[in-house]
Amino acid sequence: MLAWIQIEWWHYATFIVGVLFVVALDLGVFHRRARVVKFREALAWTCLWVSLSLLFAWTLVPTLGPEEAQKFLLGYILELSLSMDNVFVIALIFGYFRVPITFQHRVLFWGIMGAFVMRGIMIAFGAALVSRFEWILYVFGFFLLVTGAKMVFTSQEGVHPEKNPVIRLARRFFPVTDFFVGQSFVVRQGERLALTPLALVLLMVETTDLIFAVDSIPAIFGVTKNPFIVFTSNVFAILGLRSLYFVLANLIGYFRYLKLGLSFVLVFIGLKMLLDPHGTGGLDHGGAEEALWFQLEIPTGISLGVVGGILFSSILASLGASFWEQRRNRVPGPAAPP
Repeated sequence: MLAWIQIEWWHYATFIVGVLFVVALDLGVFHRRARVVKFREALAWTCLWVSLSLLFAWTLVPTLGPEEAQKFLLGYILELSLSMDNVFVIALIFGYFRVPITFQHRVLFWGIMGAFVMRGIMIAFGAALVSRFEWILYVFGFFLLVTGAKMVFTSQEGVHPEKNPVIRLARRFFPVTDFFVGQSFVVRQGERLALTPLALVLLMVETTDLIFAVDSIPAIFGVTKNPFIVFTSNVFAILGLRSLYFVLANLIGYFRYLKLGLSFVLVFIGLKMLLDPHGTGGLDHGGAEEALWFQLEIPTGISLGVVGGILFSSILASLGASFWEQRRNRVPGPAAPP
């Protein structure tokens, strides 16, 4: 049997340095100046990030084993699919604040860098909790069940900056300009610093991602308890969010059943955590876990197929419904002359 490597601190450091190099190349070279990101460019970047994610999963096979590689893929697909719901909310935020399309990439870049830090902290905290109190997995599983069921019966609300406590706090301590000042977040007014509307948009994007992370972080721990797999799958999903936004922002109406599919995914992961709390692997407790009478082991490959099948079905149903709706509402052309 092959001996898999033990993840050390320098593995995290190497991964983070590589990620920072790529994002610095993105901002400093490819998007140095504010400009419109076109669909083809965004699609190319999306394909690049997906390809890098698959390449990273391939490198995990000889280092951590095929099982961990499958868990990375499952976690990546799970986080990326949940990010798609986040994309639609970001589109509402940009529409509410009327953000010029030339500035949207900059907001997304810094928003994702903030999400990178926030999720890293949340993952470290969650891994420490799971390592010390494994019963917390039952809490996560029940929380995902409730969240998934709630998504079925609640509709998407609009954007309400006046209800956001972070926005209210920012307005309390800083003046806000009435107009955008290029792509700047902060400008100087006399002796004081003032925020621009673009800064408020950035705060909205950050708090939105924090809310989504409350769902996605427990969900990924339903896949694996290995903090390295949890962290890397989250990072790859977050990094692909910018280009994914420019691909999907104008196609929101074609994904009407995606939210329903995501709710089923959360319910499935929640059930998986409740039925097999010790089957997510990734931590060594020095002995075999005592099986529970209701424990049901769900192999990672089956979980990957179930999650992929749910998402594919919801997207296919959405596209089919949109196609038939357009065909039904198509206005017939003028009659041909006799």
